[in-house]
Amino acid sequence: MAKQAGIEENFEKLDEIIAALEGADVTLEQSFKMYNEGIKLVKSCNAQLDKVEKQMIILGEHGEDDGI
Repeated sequence: MAKQAGIEENFEKLDEIIAALEGADVTLEQSFKMYNEGIKLVKSCNAQLDKVEKQMIILGEHGEDDGI
């Protein structure tokens, strides 16, 4: 099973896609493929961020119980 890319890696890939899309040498077909890949990366980042946010909420709730 392939390891899922981290948030930082996904943001780097998104930056590369954006830079490529801003270039003048990209065909419409290539642009469409890159756009679709970018959308998948954004969805992956959102899912990863949601997971981290939920973990932080849980940790915060447990921290309040400790009286810290």
